Amino acid sequence: MAKRPATDDTARGNLPPLSLHVPEPPFRPGDPVDYSYLTIPPAGVQPRPDEACPASETWPLCQDLIRVLDDDDRAVGPWDPKLDPETLRRILRTMALTRAFDDRMYRGQRQGKTSFYMKCTGEEATSVASAFALADDDMVFPSYRQQGILIARGYPLTEMINQIYSNRADKLKGRQLPIMYSSREHSFFTISGNLATQYPQAAGWAMASAIKGDTRIAASWIGEGSSAEGDAHAAFTFATVFNAPVVFNVVNNQWAISSFSGFAGGERATFAAKAVGYGIAGLRVDGNDALAVYAAMRWAADRARSNMGPTLIEHFTYRAEGHSTSDDPSAYRSAQERSEWPLGDPITRLKRHLIALGEWSEEQHEAMDREQIDQVKAATKEAEKNGILGHGLHHPFHTMFEDVFEELPWHLQEQAEQAIRERRIKWPTWKEYE
Repeated sequence: MAKRPATDDTARGNLPPLSLHVPEPPFRPGDPVDYSYLTIPPAGVQPRPDEACPASETWPLCQDLIRVLDDDDRAVGPWDPKLDPETLRRILRTMALTRAFDDRMYRGQRQGKTSFYMKCTGEEATSVASAFALADDDMVFPSYRQQGILIARGYPLTEMINQIYSNRADKLKGRQLPIMYSSREHSFFTISGNLATQYPQAAGWAMASAIKGDTRIAASWIGEGSSAEGDAHAAFTFATVFNAPVVFNVVNNQWAISSFSGFAGGERATFAAKAVGYGIAGLRVDGNDALAVYAAMRWAADRARSNMGPTLIEHFTYRAEGHSTSDDPSAYRSAQERSEWPLGDPITRLKRHLIALGEWSEEQHEAMDREQIDQVKAATKEAEKNGILGHGLHHPFHTMFEDVFEELPWHLQEQAEQAIRERRIKWPTWKEYE
């Protein structure tokens, strides 16, 4: 066995001891909040490269922040998508409906009607404006805070609530956690509770679309914390190597479950800067500016559809409420953070823009809010007819054995029949059931 080489301990005598850096958020509960350390550039000054440009031309934008709405509620600069007023109103209504839906489902969880819920308050633009910029049949691979995409694509609210309640009308038959929706008809891939798995799925789906010569692209969303997962980097590699038509979205809402973005690398670089290391296009966008989000997603989608490869978009935003109904953010962050957030609220900003255009008013907005509250309330009552948590109105027991095999194997049929006998429930023959 080789001997360990001798070391000169005296040569290290003057070196300081090694130390480990543990990221700390700038504010803790009770601390005053000062966001002056953030660099928020003026709206409209960011250049807009051609969608077919070399990826390297976008890399300065990974350190910048694409903004369209200025302090006077005007749309300015080259990234202004110049949407017509009706489209702006549709985006506003969808964001507001998403928030009304969240509020109702949050109360439902507190009333014991479901076990779990996750709101996207303050982040509505990252999903809704993105959905408007994509084609309706582009495949989306969401995380658990993109309910706005389903709502934007017209998925019935009652069906969403059925899934949240896991009742007898739940199309997923109670097999997914609440809020983990799936809809093939709406090109909405099933949500996974294992974080970042949707990134390689999106890259693979996009590669398959290219192999088939299709025109559909893929888009996927994760949080900034999940961007530190190995799955994200595997997806970046495959998408880079094979020039996959996919848009990777990192929603940087400043906080993972209870750890701030520094634990995912946010102290060292922006999350958009990961694009530089992989040689792909990258954009960093004001995630509370619906027009900027729309413009960035449309740019990236057009680029992917033109065979120019993947784009990474960082949506710089803020999680206004807890991570989920199981979380108490007051335990780890200052209560002032939400009110002091310098980029404001996405719904309020788009409302003010429409008012500045003369295409909206406070009275119209209040009326819209009331209508949407009534719409969500009606959908909730309809869903509750199918059952809520703990009330026994669930899918029949035999559905536990379905949807895995085209023809149920004999040993599982025996298990199913035995289970039914023990439960003293009438069990139809499989031919009768079919």
